[in-house]
Amino acid sequence: MLKRGLFALIALTALAAVVSALAQETSRARYAGSFRWKAEPAWFGGLSGIEIGPDGLALRAISDRGYMISGRIVRDAGGRIVAVEELRGDPLLSPDGHVMKDIRNDAEGLAVDGQGRAFVSFEGQHRVWRYDEQGGNAVELPRHPDFRQMQNNSSLEPLAVDEAGVVYTLPERSGMLTLPFPVYRFRDGRWDQPFSIPRRGSFLPVGADFGPDGKFYLLERYLTGIFGFQSRVRRFTIEGDSITDEEVLLESRVGQHDNLEGIAVWRDTNGEIVLTMVSDDNFRAFQRTELVEYRLSE
Repeated sequence: MLKRGLFALIALTALAAVVSALAQETSRARYAGSFRWKAEPAWFGGLSGIEIGPDGLALRAISDRGYMISGRIVRDAGGRIVAVEELRGDPLLSPDGHVMKDIRNDAEGLAVDGQGRAFVSFEGQHRVWRYDEQGGNAVELPRHPDFRQMQNNSSLEPLAVDEAGVVYTLPERSGMLTLPFPVYRFRDGRWDQPFSIPRRGSFLPVGADFGPDGKFYLLERYLTGIFGFQSRVRRFTIEGDSITDEEVLLESRVGQHDNLEGIAVWRDTNGEIVLTMVSDDNFRAFQRTELVEYRLSE
């Protein structure tokens, strides 16, 4: 009888925690709206990385089935997204010009440098490649030795490039619940691993970007089972070989948004920082592709 009561208490406590998470959103950022993005091409979907131009209209994204997508956002008078036009999709080609298949085309992270070159991280055959133009061949970057040991379907996801053109990436999983996430940096033709990001709870990193304030923004995801996804955004300062000033900007309610995997950070004409995020529908009918935006007054 005592055991039964104890199990009931544990179940009720767990249920209360879930209900609390469903009911609350913790946010320094202000929710600005969501747009359900639908498109007809068979290649559309599975969007896991996004970049937004400084005007808030030019869009680039990548699909985890190996496509680079571009388009132009249409906004209403209040700045809310109402459509995406001029949609184009091109397969991500290998360095020798071949269309990749199977695990080789599992693109996850996207970052664009000041020259307009796109860097893409892949979870299959863990690597980062550069594309100097959409539809062109990849330029292969060397691999850090650690990449070979990373878990399949849980390796390089977040990808960001700073003003100086330095590329940063990290794996979705660190290998153990008690280990921080190692951050890898590519500059001057080689990778190093200058610091790690601490784990906080059950969230896993899936997207990253440098904002117009020079800060490093990290999008994280937690799958709660049948209740859906929960998202979090943390912000950091990177100086030399250290990362500091950790802040939690957003922690959504469970199920509030779909599977947010990509983040772009830019500044609007009012001077507010905008977080634009995209969800990966995994090409499943019960999920959705959506663009979600939050605004932050520094």
